[in-house]
Amino acid sequence: CEVRPGPEFLTRSYLFYTNRLFKALQFYYWDPSCRDPSYSLVIKGKLRLRQASWITRGATEADYHLHKVGIVFHSQRAMREVASWINQTSGEGCAGFLPPGRSWAPGALYEVLSARTERDCTAALGFAMHELSLVRVERHFQPLLQPQQSGSQLVEELYLGDIHTDWGERLHYRPTGYQRPMQSALHHVHPCPACGIISRADEHHPPILPARAALPMQLSGSWVSTHCEVRPAVLFLTRYFTFHGNNHTWEGHYYHYSDPLCRQPTFTIYASGHYTQGIPSSRVQGGTELAFKVTQARVTPMDQVTVVMLNSSEAGSCGLAGSWSAGVEQDITPTNGCVALGIRLPHTEYELFKTEQDTQQRSLLYIGERPTDGSSPDSPDKRPTSYQAPLIQCAAASEEFSNYISLKYVGRKDANGIEALKPLPVAFLLFIALLFLRWD
Repeated sequence: CEVRPGPEFLTRSYLFYTNRLFKALQFYYWDPSCRDPSYSLVIKGKLRLRQASWITRGATEADYHLHKVGIVFHSQRAMREVASWINQTSGEGCAGFLPPGRSWAPGALYEVLSARTERDCTAALGFAMHELSLVRVERHFQPLLQPQQSGSQLVEELYLGDIHTDWGERLHYRPTGYQRPMQSALHHVHPCPACGIISRADEHHPPILPARAALPMQLSGSWVSTHCEVRPAVLFLTRYFTFHGNNHTWEGHYYHYSDPLCRQPTFTIYASGHYTQGIPSSRVQGGTELAFKVTQARVTPMDQVTVVMLNSSEAGSCGLAGSWSAGVEQDITPTNGCVALGIRLPHTEYELFKTEQDTQQRSLLYIGERPTDGSSPDSPDKRPTSYQAPLIQCAAASEEFSNYISLKYVGRKDANGIEALKPLPVAFLLFIALLFLRWD
């Protein structure tokens, strides 16, 4: 069950044909467990892959054209609300989309966009398919889970462009980052109970996901990224956090890179501070609201470009002026942060957290999605309403694990020619083109 800014709760099922046509199903829900459907959208159009993205390395740019979009309501309440949005906010061509008092007809499909008649009533829904303008398929092999079996199975995942965190911007935003990946219906991770349920659904029969027990917020411990993360504005990074529940302090490592596989480190940020007791979110069901105070930070430049940038910064704005060198950490607390890297100290951020367990009973931590415009959630009204990619809880001691993922050691070999430390596991191989589409 996906959470988009708003919040919106949805599941998606997309089918791409070899003649460039596609059919996309989006199922919307009232709840964050995707068990109480509101309405479904059926979207038909054409997609054309273009070239490798000049902005987001590893992605392919694409053009799309929508032929039609239809909506199916799953309750009278959904029909009434959506009709009200469209009637109030759309232009003349959409006035009277549904007459007031129209009774709900189960299974009825209403057209909200038609290229043939040039009618488009989708803006009121905050609907856009700009996610199709940035695509990437990743491929890896997952070990077979059964003890009696050996070998591995193919997993294919489709990354589509991110959704802007500001509702008013999403209709014309062109993505530079990704949403969480979609699984191939044929080659998906295992186990994946939701995969079959969603792939078999249609607009008249939305998927109802299995019930999941609500977990209490248990932050204590160490949490780490499961893969190289891509953020808008061409940011590639991995994260590692440790939370100390006994005194409500935290520390985090942010490893930044110049490539989408997180193999070429640029700089590392270490930050620490304290956080407040969490309270249930009144806006995002299932989420917990916290405030994080950042009081200390250190930076380690990892490449020469970053070193030059930091040494060129104004005196007193980022550590000791002119003293930066690759691989050497420097405290930026005395200068109240680092202007060149956009770090301000002390600093408070208003956050949204959620913990879950995956299908293998591993603990996952979801932290609020960062604003697409690069700003900080430094006031309660900027608190996120959606989440970043989840972190997974580590079993290793924090000190040992911190050394393990200190990626300044990547690629260095000891006297015997053996790599000293391994980087964070990179789960996927990069594929520039969509593997399951054949283009002319």
